[in-house]
Amino acid sequence: MHSSSSNMIELPQEYLRRVDETDDAIFYSQPRIVKHIDDPACSALTDYFREVLPPNGVILDLMSSYASHLPEDIDYKGVVGLGMNKIELEANSRLSSYLIHNLAFNPKLPFDDNTFDACTLTVSVQYLVHPISVFQDIGRVLRPNGPCIVSFSNRCFPTKAVCIWHQLTHMEHAQLVAHYFDGSEVFSPSETADISPNPGNTDPLTVVWAKSLN
Repeated sequence: MHSSSSNMIELPQEYLRRVDETDDAIFYSQPRIVKHIDDPACSALTDYFREVLPPNGVILDLMSSYASHLPEDIDYKGVVGLGMNKIELEANSRLSSYLIHNLAFNPKLPFDDNTFDACTLTVSVQYLVHPISVFQDIGRVLRPNGPCIVSFSNRCFPTKAVCIWHQLTHMEHAQLVAHYFDGSEVFSPSETADISPNPGNTDPLTVVWAKSLN
């Protein structure tokens, strides 16, 4: 999945098509006050965030929903959620503020440069239809060396996940996310970790992360 910098462009459009190409605002208009991974995976992700997120930082929870999975015992300076459903975001107790923003229509994030100390993209990367552009803009809004932490499991809304996601194995998903980081050309080399709490018995969970170079 790795390419030379001269070839770093968005994936071919056919790779990023979805079964349901109607406006995402329609699909996400129905609030889903649920967690999208099981309880052991949620706990594993929270423990991971406790170790890697700056405790006094301003966090961007990108493609946010009802749960941010941030540790309750750490007070961040701010947690900004960007998502698609107002009811879900209002119900998320960890957010200090939120915005409604459709990345399928506009991959540019509505924030100033160097606004955030870290970004989380939790079990939603499979829905990005402009992944390289979004990752480039994540790099722009992060402060230098700010981590972007992408996590994913084996669950998704199948009609809204991009075509290539359905065609890859779980480990190939990690390579695809690494390609998004590489292709943006604004991050350090990415690292991948399997943080599945009970392999084979509960939801798998993988993180791919890198630091902003801006």
